[in-house]
Amino acid sequence: MRRVGIDAVGVYAGRAMLDVSVLAMARGLDMARFQNLLMRRKSVALPVEDPVSFAVNAGKVIVDQLPKAERESIRHLVVATESGIDFGKAMSSYVQHYLGLSRNCRTFEVKHACFGGTAALQAAAATLRCSTRPDARALVITTDVARPIPHTYAEPSQGAAAIALLLGPEPRLLELELPTGSYGFEVMDSCRPSPDIETGDPDLSLLTYLDCIRGAFADYQRETGADFATHFDGLAFHTPFGGMAKGAHRSMMRDQKRLPPAAIEADFERRLRPSLTYCSEVGNVYSGSVMLAACGAIEALTTRREAGDSPPRLGLFSYGSGCCSEFYSGLVMERAAATLAEARIPQAIAGRHALSMPDYERLLGLNRKAMFGVQDMVADPEEIGPLYRDAVAGSGVLVLRRIERFHRQYDWA
Repeated sequence: MRRVGIDAVGVYAGRAMLDVSVLAMARGLDMARFQNLLMRRKSVALPVEDPVSFAVNAGKVIVDQLPKAERESIRHLVVATESGIDFGKAMSSYVQHYLGLSRNCRTFEVKHACFGGTAALQAAAATLRCSTRPDARALVITTDVARPIPHTYAEPSQGAAAIALLLGPEPRLLELELPTGSYGFEVMDSCRPSPDIETGDPDLSLLTYLDCIRGAFADYQRETGADFATHFDGLAFHTPFGGMAKGAHRSMMRDQKRLPPAAIEADFERRLRPSLTYCSEVGNVYSGSVMLAACGAIEALTTRREAGDSPPRLGLFSYGSGCCSEFYSGLVMERAAATLAEARIPQAIAGRHALSMPDYERLLGLNRKAMFGVQDMVADPEEIGPLYRDAVAGSGVLVLRRIERFHRQYDWA
């Protein structure tokens, strides 16, 4: 069977962010409970940003570095999101256009809550494995923008970002392994029943997440014989907030190895903590959460690897409410460090404009103007005020300019 893996990555974390400790204090949240979220900052979309612009800006990080022949070898574009803008028209058509991809590129959009990114990744990988074109590549982009729920413990973690992955036959970042393990069932733990509502049962969601990591890993283990504590050099889980991933790790180590708390904590610090590096700075990015976690984990594994070592193995767990989950793995390639450096993820995160609480509160209202199903709208930079000048003007990123008869139109800032 043909090798397939991740050859390059691009991350767009928006142009603005909020220190979530400021948010927690402004909302009067219990700070001891807030600390368990393991969150520092979160990205906040501006009124000129939407899931399409996020996706294009993430993809552009990759596409701009490709020679023409390699760009034309992208035969598949899959966009994963739970922040849809239309029941019929796939946002992948906008992404194809603004990235300048070939018209011979198959494009489509997938949705399954936070599992959508892994669903897109595995669909693209399977397509490449059986392709008649040995040089074919696929571009998978996850893109989500939260609809924050004010005055809840979910609000500090609700972020916005897009993560783009280029898949190919000679991966420089992560070679995907087979088989994988799956587990899912019908449950109403969280949902987005309308364009401006995110809702659900947080306790049920946590319990379902834990049920799914056990079930998905058990399915993976039946196929591979893997030991959870020794088979993986690093781990990356779907991360709504860091504390949830840490709790899942603790539960698995108790179930699988019955280790004392100190040993479990040491294992968390060594194998899972690095995956929180970027997630704690951006927030829950839904379909792309496990992909962003993987970037942090791979970065740490490359710094530990010495010449002559066998490729480190990364274990990944993806979960999407409703629900479906998958446990899978990949081998970190020798050129992974250089490949991640090309993505400039720390610079993208550091380049965001810091918001005040009044800024943030105003954006919560303004961002409702470009939601799902909007027929006509003009994105007015003057309405955003100095924030547009400070965060967007001259940045070169794609921004939403207007919507005319449901058709979204974009331009480069």
